[in-house]
Amino acid sequence: MFHFHQDKEKYFDINIANVKKHILPFIEAKYPITTGMRVLEIGCGEGGVLKAFLDMGCTGVGVELDETRLVDARKWLYKEIENGQVQFIAKDIYHTDVETDLGGKFNIIILKDVIEHIPDQPKVMAYMQSFLLPDGVIFFGFPPWYMPLGGHQQILKNKLLSKIPYYHLLPMPVYKSILKAAKENVQEMVEIKQTGISIERFEKIALHTGYQILNKKHYLINPIYEYKFGWKPKTQFALVQAVPFIRNFFTTCVYYLLQKKD
Repeated sequence: MFHFHQDKEKYFDINIANVKKHILPFIEAKYPITTGMRVLEIGCGEGGVLKAFLDMGCTGVGVELDETRLVDARKWLYKEIENGQVQFIAKDIYHTDVETDLGGKFNIIILKDVIEHIPDQPKVMAYMQSFLLPDGVIFFGFPPWYMPLGGHQQILKNKLLSKIPYYHLLPMPVYKSILKAAKENVQEMVEIKQTGISIERFEKIALHTGYQILNKKHYLINPIYEYKFGWKPKTQFALVQAVPFIRNFFTTCVYYLLQKKD
């Protein structure tokens, strides 16, 4: 098993491979990607996801709150930066001006494993419309909150707690006590619990903030698990996917492609 948080450069390469194999085909099924398209990634980390789009001839901007993560992004993508193909900005997206900071609007916006960490999700999803070109799209990939490791337990230092499923669904006082007893970062894990998002809530927000769903795909086995555990990706069974709420418990990842309604 590969531990993502121990080798950042390997994780960078894994992100590139995963996007090329799964995310790009998902987007292109409904929205062809062509040379020169502008791509914005919110919460870009070290830039591995964005790199896959740059390799297709797109130009990109990565916005990341954590300046320390951009150190590696700028190191591993220095050629693309020198060529003016990409830039990285350490800033809160709410305090970022699309024209002066980002150079204009975008064809594609990417939020991979990000929306489940953002407070007030209706606000940010509505706000992102101002960053899109008229026919632009937004890709979201995230783990539904109720799935086995929806609390991001895998980031914990405690080896046992990092592998136990579903206990993030316990009442908050009980959950906090478990984390405190294990001397984990309680604040970080509580914030994740407070912002976790279900499939139904995401779709409801998308429709209420003026988007249409161009494409969606639910996974029983998350494509990234191919690199983490050696498990072959598997889409969710149609019968399970059709059952609201229950599907959240057995769906480890969802992909969505949204576009502003006409």
